[in-house]
Amino acid sequence: MKASQTLDDNLQKVLVDLIELHLQGKQAHWSVVGKNFRDLHLQLDEIIDAAREFSDQVAERMRALHGMPDGRSQTIVDQTTLLKYPGDEVDTATVVDLITERLEATVATIRGVHDDIDEEDPTSADILHAIIEKLEQFAWMVSAENAKPRARASRK
Repeated sequence: MKASQTLDDNLQKVLVDLIELHLQGKQAHWSVVGKNFRDLHLQLDEIIDAAREFSDQVAERMRALHGMPDGRSQTIVDQTTLLKYPGDEVDTATVVDLITERLEATVATIRGVHDDIDEEDPTSADILHAIIEKLEQFAWMVSAENAKPRARASRK
């Protein structure tokens, strides 16, 4: 199968945000300070590793469909939908919020192109399903650090 330009463009959108998620995760990993530093530092490593693996899967899928992935730094800067990450030290609670936002934004990018991708190539859509599942799990696990327990309804 040879990808249409639309399929190639949609996979490129996913690729760019996954690469940027990896890069921002590294910045967060290097700049995080504060309470629960070590746990968050290690958790960021898991997210970084997954984002790198996912970007490679998407890029290799693009090549399998005769597309050409573009992971050059200028392309990432020009095309990512993720907001810029701070360059200074960042408190753990803020990192939790920033990384959760970026995980959710990456998922939104994937969901935004999913149906078009699925229509042309269900195999690529299956790859995206697995990525969404893992990124949403990371977002839940990271965001739980700042979450407050919900009040239980009284039982009568």
